Amino acid sequence: MTFKIIPTLATLCLLTLLLALSNWQWHRSEEKRALLHQQEQATGAATINLSNAAFENAQDLRYRKVQVIGHYDTAHQFLIDNQISSGKPGYFVLTPLLLQGEANAVLVNRGWIPLTQSRSVLPEIPVDRGLVTINGRINKFPSVGVKLAGAEIPTATWPSVVQVVDSGILAKKLGYALFQFQIELDENAPDGFKREWQATTVMSPEQHIAYAVQWLALALTLTALFIWYSFKKND
Repeated sequence: MTFKIIPTLATLCLLTLLLALSNWQWHRSEEKRALLHQQEQATGAATINLSNAAFENAQDLRYRKVQVIGHYDTAHQFLIDNQISSGKPGYFVLTPLLLQGEANAVLVNRGWIPLTQSRSVLPEIPVDRGLVTINGRINKFPSVGVKLAGAEIPTATWPSVVQVVDSGILAKKLGYALFQFQIELDENAPDGFKREWQATTVMSPEQHIAYAVQWLALALTLTALFIWYSFKKND
């Protein structure tokens, strides 16, 4: 059995790609399994209070129920642009909550609001000015598929519009420290807008495994066809 250079190289390249895709899907299934486990554990866990220690274990706190007492910084609010709800464009409203008795603050996602008729006119975002008790869920900030250069830079005016949230950059703009996560305001809490917080992943671990098996099957099929073709060429 002899192997021609071009068919062999093409087969090896394609085989490497198929195996890499299969391996990636296996890893994604494990990641999704761990994420679902974390969601399940957090849902049944007791409500926590924020402290400076939360700066160090933000990932471990994801999806945990939380209660916070403080004052909203009503003069400084952020609008996360390009958020879609029911097919309509709009913003997520992020309002800093200055924690009672603490030197830092947390960004509270108070929900989704639609765009106005003109992007040059920002929507009204009223908020309570007094001492409030916030109940919600800790989560990462909304992500984007493709991050454009400068997307994390907020506009100069207030409310400030931003494409991608970087808590370090927003903290510099505000002049005080921020936790590295958001609190998604409870759906039944007052002082919020449209809230449809999702707790499940788009694709289950089983679906990732199925894709991994498919890529692996294609790799085996390609190998078998290559061997068959090589023997046939020698006949």
